[in-house]
Amino acid sequence: MSSPFYRDFDEESWSALRANTPLTLSEQDVERIRGISVNLDMAMVEATYLPLSRLLNLHVQANSHLGAVTETFLGAPPVPTPFIIGVAGSVAVGKSTISRVLQALLARWPQHPAVELVTTDGFLLPNAELEARGLMDRKGFPESYDRKALLEFVARSAAGEDELEIPVYSHIAYDIVPDAVRTIHRPDILIVEGLNVLQAGESGAFVSDYFDFSIFVDAAPADIESWYLERFLSLRDTAFTQPDAYFRKYAGLSDDQAREVAGKIWREVNLKNLIENIHPTRDRADLILEKARDHSVTRVRLRR
Repeated sequence: MSSPFYRDFDEESWSALRANTPLTLSEQDVERIRGISVNLDMAMVEATYLPLSRLLNLHVQANSHLGAVTETFLGAPPVPTPFIIGVAGSVAVGKSTISRVLQALLARWPQHPAVELVTTDGFLLPNAELEARGLMDRKGFPESYDRKALLEFVARSAAGEDELEIPVYSHIAYDIVPDAVRTIHRPDILIVEGLNVLQAGESGAFVSDYFDFSIFVDAAPADIESWYLERFLSLRDTAFTQPDAYFRKYAGLSDDQAREVAGKIWREVNLKNLIENIHPTRDRADLILEKARDHSVTRVRLRR
């Protein structure tokens, strides 16, 4: 059944919208971009992400003209501002990989070579603060973020500020790195990727109010659970083995033990967060990518 709010495309019809957009990534680029336990190949890039990069390029150019009109009306000199893209979706759905693909593709368009990618992990409250608030078991839920700081960062980015500092998050330490910051110099395009970027903030303001375009990465919960378990097993043998890893206690688990632990975390934390907080924001997105079990995008929904 067609939606009055979205245009629906299957894989073939969406791929055709690539038009003559050249493929500017190599096999080595795709290998570097690919995430843990995420299937990504050149065919997927061509079928799904080249058409999307073309669409976004057209939006960026149209948005720059609109900004010039506003400044002319106000009689003010033009202030360059980044085109801001939000990417939302569940843990393990592949949104980080998709964000990196888009960053690489968009940076190769001559109109906007400077593309920055920011994840909302840097706006998680430090573990000490989460423990003090009794929120360690709800890490990744909306209340575990410094939502005011995230909203301020995106608002100031949208205003065209030259330099902005954001916290640094370590996935190994599973915590904010004390006294470390990353400086964002006003890019042409800013991609903001995270679980909750389409949700309302504490003041009622939305981070997504400042997005020029938003994407929701969707898949069946059973498939996402499978991807989460695969990723957990991979991390058990890699990142978890590092001496300073927060999850080092899981490094020695057998396959069965690791699946049991990962399944419990998925059900009690990530699936709950997906159902209660993440999935309800899906229809706020400008574009929804629906993934099959092999990570290919089989349906694209574009807001009318």
